Amino acid sequence: MSEPPRLLRRWVFALLAATLAALSLWQLERAASGVTIERLTVGPTPVTRFAARGADGPAVVIAHGFAGSRQMMRAYALGLAQAGYVAWAFDFEGHGRHPVPMSGDVTEVEGTTQLLVDQTLSVVEAAAARDGGGRPVALVGHSMATDIIIRAALRDDATGPATGPVVAISAFSQAVTPQAPDNLLLISGQGEPGLRDFALRALRMVDPQAQEGETATAGDISRRAVVAPGVEHVAVLWSRTAQAEAVDWLNLAHGREAAPPVPRYGAWLGALLAALVALALPLSRLLPARAEPRTTLPPRRFAAAVLLPALLAPLVSVPVDLGALPVLVADYLAVHLLVFGAVQLALLWRLGVLPGRISALAVAALLIWGLGAFGMALDRYGANFWPTPERGWIIAALALGAVPFMLADALVTAGGHAPFWQRITARVAFLASLGVAVALDFERLFFLMLIAPVIVLFYLVFGLMGRWAAQRAGAAGAGLGLGLVLAWALGVSFPLFAAGG
Repeated sequence: MSEPPRLLRRWVFALLAATLAALSLWQLERAASGVTIERLTVGPTPVTRFAARGADGPAVVIAHGFAGSRQMMRAYALGLAQAGYVAWAFDFEGHGRHPVPMSGDVTEVEGTTQLLVDQTLSVVEAAAARDGGGRPVALVGHSMATDIIIRAALRDDATGPATGPVVAISAFSQAVTPQAPDNLLLISGQGEPGLRDFALRALRMVDPQAQEGETATAGDISRRAVVAPGVEHVAVLWSRTAQAEAVDWLNLAHGREAAPPVPRYGAWLGALLAALVALALPLSRLLPARAEPRTTLPPRRFAAAVLLPALLAPLVSVPVDLGALPVLVADYLAVHLLVFGAVQLALLWRLGVLPGRISALAVAALLIWGLGAFGMALDRYGANFWPTPERGWIIAALALGAVPFMLADALVTAGGHAPFWQRITARVAFLASLGVAVALDFERLFFLMLIAPVIVLFYLVFGLMGRWAAQRAGAAGAGLGLGLVLAWALGVSFPLFAAGG
């Protein structure tokens, strides 16, 4: 095929992706039109305050789930602000940009849970003092935070500002009783069967005959359980149905009627991130082409190169308990990645698969586009992606394992040129090796199961960028760049935790 038609298609593709990115940015910024967004702190707690001009509604404190951040609650905060409420979204200790690690005993309500309840109440007090106007402060929370906000709502109001209606998204809390909280909306994603069951049980504490989508009342008790269609535990955060239900519930409790149209925030966020990934393809073609041999392993050798590391990594790493990094399971993960990568690199070397020269431009391109363009967009609109200074050395430590791991991954998949089944098998083998580790020490390594979705998203997003860079500039540069990006992504995703604090 001649070069001009191919070049034309690339330009058209790049133009379409850039147009989609620009349109998505416009829509996401439009969702905040008329809303003043202010960043402040309550003690050490980072808070973002959302208020529309002339806002006359009560204050609402919004809390994220485990491994989340206040950016993940932005859609709810903007929706409530547009309806006239003043939304206060904050980072829990150890999460987002909060500089203080989580602490206490995670197995006891009086431990970590109580510390987070106290932190939430400190934000409630600040919100009440500035924006309460003598009215109860509403509480909105997702996942882990549902237990926190429910316990905060059950606190004796005589000891602090009154709390009002509670909106619990993907909820579970053993603190729910037939009498309390007395004003509770439970929102579950359609793909959350266990949490839907809990919401229905909580609803039927008030009315044993109640069904999903209904509101149960008994005296002063009002409770509703609804299902957001087509979403699961994370996507529920951008469900228009869920956001509308939250606004309607608070309006009902406060006798308000303002309910502006809910923007398609989640759809536009997904479109923006997809467009930025797509733009990496034409941008990768600007890298200098490098001709180097690409070795695709025959099935038996490939099997040895992926199965042996997958087996040896947990067997060697599980007995190692460094306890040096203040992030849940980060110590183990760094060791696991290092052992997996080192074993795989050694096997590949024996099989004649060598890294070759490293393209510094490919490394720089992945860092600039992956951490810069994509990372800045994600951090502004979707989830925290920029580390606090306290996380810098954690990222560096994770890189000691992530770099050899991703370098080996790039080589075993021939820089993205290996057959599709080999690329998939290599990634499944790594996830399986993490599963073996959890099985060997479930109590200590349970949180590794929560890393699996992060790894899958990493392969889908950054793996594509790396594949395109490798096809142009060689596997070694892509592997090194992706190793640094993986260390960064893991270092900012999981909570800081000070054991015994």
